Amino acid sequence: MATPKKGRSASAQSKPGRSLALILIAIAALTGGMFASGHTTPRLGIDLAGGTSITLRAVPEAGNEAAINKTNMDTAVSIMERRVNGLGVSEAEVQTQGRDNIVVNIPKGTNSEQARKQVGTTAKLYFRPVIATEVSGGAGAATPSPSPTGSPSDKPSGKATDKPEATDKGSASPSASPTTQGRAITDALKADATPSASASDKAKASPSPSASGGAAADASKLQEEYAKLDCTNAKTRSAVGDGVKASQPTLACGKNSQGQWQKYVLGPAEVDGTDVDKAKAVLNTQSGAGWTVTMDFTDAGGKKFADITGKLAKNQSPQNQFAIVLDGDVVSDPYVRQALTGGNAEISGNFNQQSAQELANMLTYGALPLTFKVDSMTTVTAALGGDQLQAGLIAGAIGLALVVIYLLAYYRGLSFIAILSLLVSAALTYTLMALLGPTIGFALNLPAVCGAIVAIGITADSFIVFFERVRDEIREGRSLRPAVERAWPRARRTILVSDFVSFLAAAVLFIVTVGKVQGFAFTLGLTTLLDVVVVFLFTKPLLTLMARRPFFANGHKWSGLDPKSLGAQPPLRRTRRPAAPVDPKEA
Repeated sequence: MATPKKGRSASAQSKPGRSLALILIAIAALTGGMFASGHTTPRLGIDLAGGTSITLRAVPEAGNEAAINKTNMDTAVSIMERRVNGLGVSEAEVQTQGRDNIVVNIPKGTNSEQARKQVGTTAKLYFRPVIATEVSGGAGAATPSPSPTGSPSDKPSGKATDKPEATDKGSASPSASPTTQGRAITDALKADATPSASASDKAKASPSPSASGGAAADASKLQEEYAKLDCTNAKTRSAVGDGVKASQPTLACGKNSQGQWQKYVLGPAEVDGTDVDKAKAVLNTQSGAGWTVTMDFTDAGGKKFADITGKLAKNQSPQNQFAIVLDGDVVSDPYVRQALTGGNAEISGNFNQQSAQELANMLTYGALPLTFKVDSMTTVTAALGGDQLQAGLIAGAIGLALVVIYLLAYYRGLSFIAILSLLVSAALTYTLMALLGPTIGFALNLPAVCGAIVAIGITADSFIVFFERVRDEIREGRSLRPAVERAWPRARRTILVSDFVSFLAAAVLFIVTVGKVQGFAFTLGLTTLLDVVVVFLFTKPLLTLMARRPFFANGHKWSGLDPKSLGAQPPLRRTRRPAAPVDPKEA
């Protein structure tokens, strides 16, 4: 007769303390991390915390109304979502409304101000050669100021990273004379010459008299507009460069390192934002340049950048500079000493951490395919959401109270284990929600609260499945300790299947939906996973320990495991058949 394999079962029964210790250590670690990080409460979504709702209207360029289509609108929504989430603003809702509107809901909190500035920014980036520049507002040429890392002559040439000089030269660039400006602007308009071309190249261009006359007239007009340009006027700044194509020279404004408004005449764009592969904000402590934005170019962009920097390096100031123009504003205008062929560059200037991260974020996530105007911007109050949250919490408390009353009435002593398990599940859920806010940007909204309330029923269902399996084993006449171990494999299978179906539904819902519904799906999926953890590492080990206590093991009438009240049957015993008499003759 084979001997029963009791080793594994005995081991499982004798070491439930390990599982309990493991989950208690996990709770302690999560709670400690929550207090150490300073995030002791979950982040709230716009419906609970309040925030800003922005309606953006797509504006087509002249003659290109067909650009407003579903594909471009969806692309714009995707880019806006990545920009806002890249700034750490969670639960921002970005969705289309009608044919040409996008609604952005940004909850109140960290970086929400930055997000409001970025949602509708087109992020059209161009690298344009500088033709002329001076301080705007009649102050004359700017006074040279030392660069962050010393004078230009103190800087080593030929850096290993092939990056532009880490300085903002806007304030150190002398203004060109009117005659020089006019000639440079005229040269910029010629099809076969740029402001960075050599004299021999310009001579070879040989433009026709009519072309030269037209270029000169345009140059004269541009020079006249440049002379009148006042960048200190906000309305004037907003209109500068409107309608100018990338292939044309333009005027632009930007602030220099001294905080003064600088005006520019810029040549045609040589490199644009689509040539930038990725960008990030970096604190450059070695050179002392402070916060900078590093860019990696695409292969084609790297070649264009090497070509233009090679041409600019031959010129004198200010025409050895290129302006980095973002949405019509000059954010930096570094000078160039040599051709930069490494396929990367560093934008430096008057950056702090916030402005550097803003620029890197917009460059990384690309330019919007359409131009957007803000139609409306309203502040959302949290009062309504707070009232709804209070009503939801009251409903959740009533539901939890009903579950506890049911457990007490039906399972009696076993309800102690169930209630403790619910408390452990609640502790894990709360600490994880608080930590996931700063980690992945999770924010608690009303649907997420509903998901947590639904999870109470899922968790209670797992307890009931396990308890009923144990009670079934007792009804068959087994004592409590073997009943717990025999019931567990069958209950475990049912719990895993049930939780898998619930998690699958939550995952599908999260993938196919947007906005607040995703909060419900995320919370439901999270609490379903925690249900498995709690049942395996807390509920089952705790019941194993309780089964050794006389109160439960002896089937006290208040334990919920009284064999008599459960209608237990005596264990089935085999009766031996009487041995057949042996015939002496056969022996």
